[in-house]
Amino acid sequence: MSMLKSPDQIAIMREAGRVVANALAAVRQHAAVGVTLKELDDVAAAVMSDAGAKPAFLDYHPRWAAVPFPGVICASVNDAVVHGIPNGYVLEDGDLLSVDCGAFMEGWCGDAAVSFIVGTPDPVDQELIDATEAALGRGIEAARTGNKMGDLAYAIGGEAKRAGYGLLADHGGHGIGRTMHAEPPVPNMGRPGRGIKLEEGLVIAIEPMLILGGKDDYYHDEDEWTLRSANGRRAAHSEHTVAVTAEGPMILTLP
Repeated sequence: MSMLKSPDQIAIMREAGRVVANALAAVRQHAAVGVTLKELDDVAAAVMSDAGAKPAFLDYHPRWAAVPFPGVICASVNDAVVHGIPNGYVLEDGDLLSVDCGAFMEGWCGDAAVSFIVGTPDPVDQELIDATEAALGRGIEAARTGNKMGDLAYAIGGEAKRAGYGLLADHGGHGIGRTMHAEPPVPNMGRPGRGIKLEEGLVIAIEPMLILGGKDDYYHDEDEWTLRSANGRRAAHSEHTVAVTAEGPMILTLP
């Protein structure tokens, strides 16, 4: 099966991406000290229901997971890097919250993530978030026809590593379309000039995951989904679904 999408297919993915963007915006607006992660999950679920979208994460059950994912969003707090379950945890002042969200419209998927601080920000945490968003921006800028995947990967991770941040080991972005996770893999660290050539019609989810302290290692939480930084330091996650077009990269997960 071709990894390349037609303009009509990309247009549908743009609609899915809008739903994801609106759900993330609603979650961010609702997030506050004293609010539970489950309440935020309900907010995202309502946005998707109103739009007629199908949540991509709810009941997602890859081969490596012992149980299906139980939420509409991934809600990862502080040292939880990704795949946090939206449970009864009550948000506290200064928490760093990363929210990942995916949705299907007419059988096509959009996927995005954002990190932000609840309540009073710690400048170190804000710098981490800014660095993660900057890494995402560099990756998007490199998503151009004629570049190689290694060019994109190096753009994401090279500067982040030089700045002293860790990059979650064994994890990166992915192709996306009829399924949420598809070919090709989109690494967050690589060598320029290596890998597949980026072609018009390729749609990928670009998602840097940065960790304070420079270490890449992680461990699985007892819930068997949440990945936590091995050094116990905080992490941030930013993601957009991006189409490679003749005119340049097109972000599909904007409001």
